[in-house]
Amino acid sequence: MQRSLVVETHTFDASREPLGRLATKVAVLLMGKHRPSFQRHQKQPVRVVVTRSDAVMLTGRKEQQKMYRRHSGYVGHLKEFTADWMREHDSRVMIREAVSGMLPKNRLRKQLMKQLEIHKGDAK
Repeated sequence: MQRSLVVETHTFDASREPLGRLATKVAVLLMGKHRPSFQRHQKQPVRVVVTRSDAVMLTGRKEQQKMYRRHSGYVGHLKEFTADWMREHDSRVMIREAVSGMLPKNRLRKQLMKQLEIHKGDAK
């Protein structure tokens, strides 16, 4: 069976639906589960573009309560940021981390994440 080399491009507007629902749709498309030729061990020819990440929708009080954590590996160097702070500084990280957490934790995850494009405003 030959693989098609035509790359599908899907575009999403981050301001239209909550972060989790958006990330779920993006992760399913990146894995290629919507294609009849889906194979778990292969990267599919799919590209996903997410626009307006600066207007990503969060429900409830997540803006103040949701925490993003980063650790340098040194004792006492755990950095915590609220979703509000992340939106101001780099809102693309919010979407990238949500999608990354929904992809399989194996060698393919890094390759699949390269197929994801996130823009702060409208697509270029």
